[in-house]
Formats: sequence, structure tokens, C-alpha cells
Amino acid sequence: MAFEQVRIARFRNIEEAELRLGAGHIFLLGENGQGKTNFLEALYCLSYGTSFRTHQDRELIMHGGSEFLLRAAWSEKGAPAEEQISLKYSKEGRKEVRLNEKVLSDRKELVAHNPAVVFCHEDLAFAAGVPEERRFFFDQCAGMLWLEYIDLLRFYRRVLKHRNVALKTDTFSILDTLDEQLALYGCEIMAVRKRLSLLFARRFPESYERVSQLGTEIAIQYMPSWPEGASVSEIIELLAQQRPRDIEATTSLSGPHRDRWVFTREGRNFSSFASTGQLRLASLILRIVQVHLYAELSGGEVPRFPVLLLDDVLLELDVAKRRRFFSLLPDKSSGAQAVFTFLPEEPWHEYADETTIVYRVSNGRFSCEEGR
Repeated sequence: MAFEQVRIARFRNIEEAELRLGAGHIFLLGENGQGKTNFLEALYCLSYGTSFRTHQDRELIMHGGSEFLLRAAWSEKGAPAEEQISLKYSKEGRKEVRLNEKVLSDRKELVAHNPAVVFCHEDLAFAAGVPEERRFFFDQCAGMLWLEYIDLLRFYRRVLKHRNVALKTDTFSILDTLDEQLALYGCEIMAVRKRLSLLFARRFPESYERVSQLGTEIAIQYMPSWPEGASVSEIIELLAQQRPRDIEATTSLSGPHRDRWVFTREGRNFSSFASTGQLRLASLILRIVQVHLYAELSGGEVPRFPVLLLDDVLLELDVAKRRRFFSLLPDKSSGAQAVFTFLPEEPWHEYADETTIVYRVSNGRFSCEEGR
């Protein structure tokens, strides 16, 4: 689905804006700090009920304000708007998300309707950062592809939290029960992550090489903390064997929360010697694969793509790589929608056509570029 129109009020530096977005490509032109990324953040919030830049909803309110409102309409391949979404944060500190006027109690419900994938500078952490950052990406991707994974991860984290509290407070009598639950949920998580790793292994190397043209394959390897293929009973036994170590450390030292994903090139850890540019490209390709996997697995005869939000990502690529990167994006004829941010001096005209909607952004205000 695609955004047809959006209304933003008192969000970040955007005081009031009502814009039409009924196109495959929307370009936002403006200098840094004018509100381009804030606009992408608003669309992301409408897709998931939360920001990709902060966990504090209060930070999203315009300076000096006490509340914000976001509202949008979605449609399927240019048809009249089928669904409406609104997100309101009130001065009392309450957030209300409505889908077709129905109040949603769980943000998970939004994922099935109109997910978004954001490409931003912070994504570099997925390729160059600590294992936790990489796990975050793959867990996010798994939850987008299989909604049941979201609850599975919630259950695992809840049991893990209780187990760590028991280890810290010497409440060892409940560890047998907690270990059974941790092993059960953990094995299911490992199975989903293994399935996801196979899907990425099929797409990532070819896509990365297509843009980078390094001449050698960059692969992704999933490295679980527990033995791969172990049964629930075997994991329970392993946890019992490791319990003295966990008690001494007062935390759980093994499990899916310790899994790793490693980029390799010719048998070596690619992240340890790759350039910043190569790692940044890897993070972009991760997002590209995420987009195409969602379309592939979302069901239906016609592929359904998430909305793409691309925040100045082309700045990191030379001209040739930009063109090759664009070739990986889903075609507009498929119903896919992408919103790009550009600095004014960038050659954005090269990527625009007569259907592209172009907005100039200055101090949180938007003006439509004429003659597109």
C-alpha cells in the first residue's frame, strides 16, 4: 500500500502540513535541519506507532508545544484511499493510535497493514556496530515477515528478565521452570532466525556484488549461542550445566540474546577490515533485501512492498553505484512507494520523471515544485 495524503501538526519542527503523496516517488529537497528527516519520521510513526529515532514520544512534540497529531490515508495501487491511520499524543502524555477509527491496543496490528522500511545513516551500526545492533535488525526483519515472531520474542525476553532477576536475588528454586520456558522459546527463535538467514544468504551476496562490483562474495553467517539443531531437552540440560557460571555472573550468559550475525569475505570477518563505505553499502543492501523479502512473503498474487523512506542515503555512493543501487529498488509500476530526501545541490533531476512529486522543505514548511 502507499500513502495518498498526510496531515502533520506540531510534530518536531513541522507546525502544520497537509500534503498529497499519491505517487511512486516523492522527493524532499532542502538543506540539513529543515525538516526532511522529520517528515520521514512522521510517516514511520504512522506505519508503526513509534519513531525510528527515539523511544520518547515527548521528544516528537514541537518545541513549546504539548501535543502532536499525525493522520494519513493509504491506498492500493492508486485506488481511492482504503484505510486511514491517525496517531495522537496528548498533553497528558497519552498516545492513541487509530486504524479506521478503531483504537489499536498493540502496535503489532499496524505491521500487517502498511509497514515501512527506513534507510538512514544510523543503519551503519547493522554492519559495523556491536552484535546487539545486528540482532536488532534481523529481529525487526523477522517480525515484519512473520507477525508471530513479535510475540515469540516478547515471551523470550520476559522469561529472560525473570531468570536474570532470579540469578541476582539467589532465587534459584525457580530456575528449573524458567529454564524449560527459556529453552522452548529460544529454540523457536533460533529456528526462525535460521530460516531468515537462509533467505538472506540467497539474496544478499548477489545484491551487494551488483552494486559494489568487488569481485568477491560478501556473505552473512548466522552464529547461534546455543548449538544449532539442539532439541529443547538438550538446551535444558545445557542450561543446567552452565548454571554455576550464570550464578557467578548473575546473568544468563547464553541464549538467543547472545546470537551473532557475521559478514564474511573469503572466510574472513568482513566487518573487521572493510572500509566505512563498504560497510555502509552493506547496511543499505540489508534494507533492500528486507524490502524484497517482504514482497515475496506477504502473500497474494501481486507483490506488496513496504513504503521506502530513504534519508540522504545516496550521498554515500558515487554516481555509478547510485545508478546500480536504484536498479535494486522495486519498480514504481509494482505499486511500490519511495520517499527520498536530497540536498538541493544533488542531481535529483536524474532520478525524477513526470510522475514524481517534489517538495521543497524550509523551516518545516513544504512547497510543491512546479512543472513536475
